[in-house]
Amino acid sequence: MAERSFATEVRKLRMGEGETFHGEGILALTKALLENGVGYVGGYQGAPISHLMDVLADAQDILGELGVHFEASASEATAAAMLAASVHYPIRGAVTFKSTVGTNVASDALANLASGGVTGGALVIVGEDYGEGSSIMQERSHAFAMKSQIWLLDPRPNLPSIVDSVRHGFELSEASNTPVMLQVRIRCCHVHGSFTARDNVRPPMTVGDALENPRRDTKRIVLPPASFLHEHEKIGKRLPAAIDYILQNKLNEFFGPEKSSVGIVLQGGMYNSVLRSLQRLGLADIYGETDVPLYVLNVTYPLIDSEFLDFCKDKKAVLVVEEGQPDYIEQAFGSMLYKAGGTTKLIGKGPFPMAGEYTGQVMTDAIRTFLADHASEMLPSRGRAPNTPPLPVAAKNLANVVPARPPGFCTGCPERPIFAATKLVEKELGEHHIASDIGCHLFSIMPPFDLGATTMGYGLGPASASAFNDKNARKRSISFLGDGGFWHNGLTSSIGNAVFNDNDSVIVIVDNYYSAATGGQDILSSRADNKSKSTKHPIAEAVRGMGVKWVRQIDRTYDVTKVRDTLKEALTTPQTGPKVIIASSECMLNKQRREKPIIAKAMKGGERVVKPRFGVDEDVCTGDHACMRLSGCPSLSVKKLDDPLRDDPVASIDQSCVGCGNCGEVADAAVLCPSFYRADVVHNPTGLDRFANRVRRGVIGWMQARREKRRLVFESV
Repeated sequence: MAERSFATEVRKLRMGEGETFHGEGILALTKALLENGVGYVGGYQGAPISHLMDVLADAQDILGELGVHFEASASEATAAAMLAASVHYPIRGAVTFKSTVGTNVASDALANLASGGVTGGALVIVGEDYGEGSSIMQERSHAFAMKSQIWLLDPRPNLPSIVDSVRHGFELSEASNTPVMLQVRIRCCHVHGSFTARDNVRPPMTVGDALENPRRDTKRIVLPPASFLHEHEKIGKRLPAAIDYILQNKLNEFFGPEKSSVGIVLQGGMYNSVLRSLQRLGLADIYGETDVPLYVLNVTYPLIDSEFLDFCKDKKAVLVVEEGQPDYIEQAFGSMLYKAGGTTKLIGKGPFPMAGEYTGQVMTDAIRTFLADHASEMLPSRGRAPNTPPLPVAAKNLANVVPARPPGFCTGCPERPIFAATKLVEKELGEHHIASDIGCHLFSIMPPFDLGATTMGYGLGPASASAFNDKNARKRSISFLGDGGFWHNGLTSSIGNAVFNDNDSVIVIVDNYYSAATGGQDILSSRADNKSKSTKHPIAEAVRGMGVKWVRQIDRTYDVTKVRDTLKEALTTPQTGPKVIIASSECMLNKQRREKPIIAKAMKGGERVVKPRFGVDEDVCTGDHACMRLSGCPSLSVKKLDDPLRDDPVASIDQSCVGCGNCGEVADAAVLCPSFYRADVVHNPTGLDRFANRVRRGVIGWMQARREKRRLVFESV
């Protein structure tokens, strides 16, 4: 169950010639694929393109009508390997995944694809996840594109440019027999706008047609001696063909005046930020008219010598806007200028930082510095337009003013009790080496759990602990991986490796029924019915099939005591070899998305609905807050009492509580104060419910009155 449905939005994909399409960037990408006769699509979810996979999944009826094959791939490597369908056949194919982690996983298939080349257009749509909002290591796709000679498009973040880049991507691929990488940044994926639609086009050859008419060409297969010829073909044939196409179709764009002493060269994806900064400096308007010449690289690889040198002609200095490091583009342009004997001064990293996201303030400051040094006469009113408000002043020492807010598990997350149990085990058995993995469970490295030493890749948690396989040691390593990572890479690289090497370690597979961190997409072990995918394949069976002898299944992770005892058993059993615990409970976000509409409908229809709520008895709570140090739930906070005799704030549960019961389970397992209570809120109560409520209130009232009477008697004595 994906985090949201695009069932309504995908209706727009049926729009035809001349109609105006309004929507988000990812919808525009999907529409562009259909307009350009794509024959098959695959991919693996991951920000910022997770919703692209969700759109494609919701559009399967439309894809089927056009004869387009769609797959939610098992991994990015699987997706990239799909493009083999375009090697011998004139079928256009597209795959999508998160970069750079996805590109790393797909690297083997992509490198082989780029070596042998393609016949049909092959498009790799990568979600570039670079910057302060990223969840991965800070790297760029640019290096991989250059390494394997895959052309790299980086379109301006507006819908017409995005749609054009898909068409040109396919045509460029076919013209040069080379796969093309279309880089879409987070702003590109989620930008809203409009474009004029065209009719959807059925692929001239479908994958079904190809099956009926198989083809092969040994020159396209990566095996000596063909592989040696591929390298010469890349330089002698494919690169010149690509440059010709880029020039003839004017894929790169020029804006602003033809004559100027300075200019700016920028990646296409940086266009909106550059223009906004120029507007703030009084050198551009909201319609895109700029006083500074701009050379926009909608194609960042290959770079076109003639275009760049013509742009630099008669200019004293040119600023290169290249987000991230190393400065590949700046170095390449510097080489071009040097070889051509150019005198234009090339500026890039200097005004701009070498690394990090080019935020609005960073961009504005860098452009202002460049212009102040090389064209100060262009800066009106000391760097801003006369009628624009002053630039915002950055807060000083913000870190000393605003408290840190580390990322953490959602309210009611079933993974929180797993790590609470781990903390309890470590309290008894001592600290252990713990290897983490990619996924929601990686939040365990943050307070209040502080568990986990490394994360090496998706599904590689146990593999990253494989070196700690010393059977003479008194402790065993613990490693975590999620169900998504397990099916992606973990089954072979982690579980299979542990079995093969008789690794005496403990592996905890966190099973929340979905690929939750990427948006709640179904996977092999999902419990949900899926009309186009095969689900309900238990992880435990796969683990046993790999040869693991010691396997424990926990079907309710909120039972902290059971999780603690099972983990302790795994760490202390005399049995050698890998010990695998599958800790299963449904992702609370997906559970809420699934159950809330059902509950709301039932309540509206007058049906009896019971919703559990948890609270803290203020008279019992001691205020030591140990429950928070073992939970970290966002709904568990503190409250100051009016009682002058109690200085310490007590624990308190706010209205965001989803009734998972983890707080009480932790308090019970850790033998903390019994201050937590559960109250069931009954909506649309029956007559029996009302009668029982009257009886309870009567009994409680009688007991309170008796206690008060005894108190008065005691005081009178």
